Amino acid sequence: MGTWMCRYFAPKFDVTGYDEDESRPLPRGVEKGTSLVGAILKADYVVLCTPTRKTPEIIRLIAKEMRRDAHLIDISSQKLKTAASLSRVPAKIVPVCIHPMFGPGAKGTKGQNIISVPIRDAKKELALAKSLFPEATFVTIDSTEHDKRIAVILGLTHLVNIAFASIVSKDEKPSLTHKMSGSTFRIQKALSDSIMSETPELIDTIISNPQLRRIAEELWKDIGRLLTAVQENKSEEVTDYVKACQARIEANGGTAESYKKMIAMSRAMDKK
Repeated sequence: MGTWMCRYFAPKFDVTGYDEDESRPLPRGVEKGTSLVGAILKADYVVLCTPTRKTPEIIRLIAKEMRRDAHLIDISSQKLKTAASLSRVPAKIVPVCIHPMFGPGAKGTKGQNIISVPIRDAKKELALAKSLFPEATFVTIDSTEHDKRIAVILGLTHLVNIAFASIVSKDEKPSLTHKMSGSTFRIQKALSDSIMSETPELIDTIISNPQLRRIAEELWKDIGRLLTAVQENKSEEVTDYVKACQARIEANGGTAESYKKMIAMSRAMDKK
């Protein structure tokens, strides 16, 4: 997301970028920082687009070097440790903790969700984030709840689709499978392929969320339960499981509308 952020802010601000990988070019109009500390010394806004595991330590290193009243903005996908690190920055710094729920392919922020995690002054931090991304839709939530929900929103979806992509990629006759496929498979494959376009490092970050372990164990348990029921010819157990799931979905909006959306997506894909 570093390149995306550079391109987004460059028309409005004087932007300096720094990347440990010096071979990676910066977008046009972005000044290249000679060092991490050198890049942030005079900045009014510092946006950290760094690996989640490294972010808390980077926050600790640069916060003391930043100018008074500067804003330190974290955009990582896990918040428990980064939020704790932001809460310890010097009082002269304004910490802002957000999670943009879109990737580098986004054309802009209109209609996109951004999660805001309060650190010191929730109202002030949210106002700052909204001023930087005025077209986005914001949701405010604490760091613990953020990581729990992101484990489902990103972690579970990535985990399932990575496994799906791995199995499908081993198909010895992919063209035949494509010719035989219907809407469900085509849409699922498009989703898994798009997830696999992400960097291995980002995928590792997403599925390393500690909150994902419990959800993954529930997934394995349910898969095992269904397969065992099928193997033992316990059709009633399978149908009861499906009916219970359908009832929960209906209580939260229903399946009919989702099916219509799937058909619309399939038709849109067929036109391309």
